[in-house]
Amino acid sequence: MFLNKRKAIFLISIFLLVFLLTINDIKSQELKIVDGDTIHLNGEKIRFSGIDTPELKQTCFKDDVKNLCGVKAKQILINKIGNNTVECISEGRDQYKRILAECFVNNESLSSYLVRSGYAFAYRKYSKKFIKDEDYAKANQIGIWSMKFEYPWEYRKK
Repeated sequence: MFLNKRKAIFLISIFLLVFLLTINDIKSQELKIVDGDTIHLNGEKIRFSGIDTPELKQTCFKDDVKNLCGVKAKQILINKIGNNTVECISEGRDQYKRILAECFVNNESLSSYLVRSGYAFAYRKYSKKFIKDEDYAKANQIGIWSMKFEYPWEYRKK
């Protein structure tokens, strides 16, 4: 009888351990933020659809002071995500084979947040979805809209 109780407790412990490890695997995610509009999520390279952020080496000027606006866009994304889980809705792939997606933290669109914060542009060439967010940031001179800047797509041409 004593041996059976020990076996039962042992088996229950094993099942509990497996259950807890499984829950942890479901909630954990491998996330790397590449720049303001690109992340690596669980081994997949994801480009935020419908927006464009300054490149990491790109600078902007406010009152003749150089600002690293590409680095700032990445930092805003890092701060917004924090330790939260990122969920993405795929919209296909781009010419570079990256997944195009709109990604969310706590049901808030990261793309909308970045554009409204003034550190991303509505990428009108591909989408009209974030124009209202851009209009808001521009009208209120938020982020890049308070500086002298070059659009990322023009910067990349150089």
